[in-house]
Amino acid sequence: MRAILPLITLLAPTFFLSACAVNSCGAEPLARPNILLILADDLGFSDLACYGSEIATPNLDRLATRGLRFTQFYNCARCCPTRAALLTGLYPHQAGVGHMLGNWHAPGYTAGLNDQCATIAELLHHVGYRTYHIGKWHVGGVGAAKNARNHPMNRGFDGAYGTGGGGNYFGLRPLYLDREDVEPGADFYATDAFTDYAVKFLAEHGREHQNAPFFLHLCYTAPHFPLHALPEDIARYRGKYRDGWDRLRGRRFAKQKELGIFGKETILSPRDPVARAWADVPEAERGEWDLRMAVYAAMIDRLDQGVGRVLEAVRQIGAEQNTLVLFLSDNGASAEFLDTWPNPARGHKPGSQTGTRESHRCLEVGWANAANTPFREHKMWVHEGGIATPLIASWPAGIPSPGKLTPEVGHVIDFMPTCLELAGGQYPRTLRGRDLTPLPGKSLVAVLKGGQSGERMLGWEHEGNRAFRSGDWKVVAGFRGEWELYNLKFDRSELTNLADRNQAKCKELADAWQRWADQAGVVAWEKLPGASYKPSAQYRKKSEPVSP
Repeated sequence: MRAILPLITLLAPTFFLSACAVNSCGAEPLARPNILLILADDLGFSDLACYGSEIATPNLDRLATRGLRFTQFYNCARCCPTRAALLTGLYPHQAGVGHMLGNWHAPGYTAGLNDQCATIAELLHHVGYRTYHIGKWHVGGVGAAKNARNHPMNRGFDGAYGTGGGGNYFGLRPLYLDREDVEPGADFYATDAFTDYAVKFLAEHGREHQNAPFFLHLCYTAPHFPLHALPEDIARYRGKYRDGWDRLRGRRFAKQKELGIFGKETILSPRDPVARAWADVPEAERGEWDLRMAVYAAMIDRLDQGVGRVLEAVRQIGAEQNTLVLFLSDNGASAEFLDTWPNPARGHKPGSQTGTRESHRCLEVGWANAANTPFREHKMWVHEGGIATPLIASWPAGIPSPGKLTPEVGHVIDFMPTCLELAGGQYPRTLRGRDLTPLPGKSLVAVLKGGQSGERMLGWEHEGNRAFRSGDWKVVAGFRGEWELYNLKFDRSELTNLADRNQAKCKELADAWQRWADQAGVVAWEKLPGASYKPSAQYRKKSEPVSP
């Protein structure tokens, strides 16, 4: 029987482990679940087989059959903001990461998590969980400042292995284990290395801490650029994409409707206006485009293989039944064109074949448009293509009706209250003398049990792109653009702009966005040092040919 945990005196009196959760009011202790939170990087909404893809993801598909698939779950459109929101339960600007990690404008735009937030790991650690972080961190405090306040080991994690951001999958740097810098070995491949350490940490947990629940946050860099994959994985997909992104979008959308992810009212959005029609792509270029998508698919395939190994490690320590597994992406697929980034110091060589350690290529707009099927836009935008993510939630002991889809609306800010409810804790007003910002999210526990979350009101802002959702209504605008209004119940692809026809509703939601932005600490993009940066400048131009 798990020992009764002492009250934690390091926290404010308002944060406690519920007495009933500890000893069931005098009966046997309730078994608090382990939590395995897996985050992919730049994975599109349709990139898993159980969300419409042709890519082999059998382990994630099996996870879906044992749990729930969310069809309306959201992130914050980009890596740093999403990670900050996921870890703290706050909107990114409230946590100090309103953009990336530029120290631009306190308190919302700084070089890392601020003092007015706590991480899930910090709060679970203090109620008896062992906590582990593996993979991409990207919320400050790694590298030159690895011993600073925002290193994972100083933000509540008992063990950590990974990197601050991304980079070369065959030679990722900087790389750390706990607080020590490490060098990648000759056979290093980032996805496998992260999987290896997840398995290692789980095995150690099973041997040394079997009486404590665990929180393991596994953050793969896949399938973020550069496009790097192992040759045997690439070979399984080479040649499968020579009919192009237009047909791929059609096939994935048909599969999504077959799976029930979208109803008959949903329409496939038109091809992104920046992407060429596949019919206009010269035959001489098609081999390179096929290779790029094959490498991208191989990266996702290898990620899924890693998830399978991690789930087996959970089973090996006897924790399978009472482990909540959550899998999602930090933003939509990326349409970025960054071939100008190759760095010889990191082994990149211009002209190298896509997929090799010497190359540095991106998926780009045509394939990213397919990865985000059926939505418009991409990573960094707050149309659905940038912020909608697959979310698989599996918990054999806790989800009564597995294998279903849920249309309940959720957001990464909901993970903190969800984890706290499952752990039997409450969010504190203060932590070690610091006042904490109240949580804006809602627990998902009722949804996992088959219930409803109620009508949601959610806000977004990134690089001047902005959106607000209230119930089924959403307003959205690109940087310096006019507000668009959509009823997502009938138009999830955001194709019929109702702003002119329903000006009152558009103004109501636009005003609601402004109130949200003021409360969250959003600063107008024009007033920030990064205002000259335009995401659309990273699109490949229609007239520019591709070369291998």
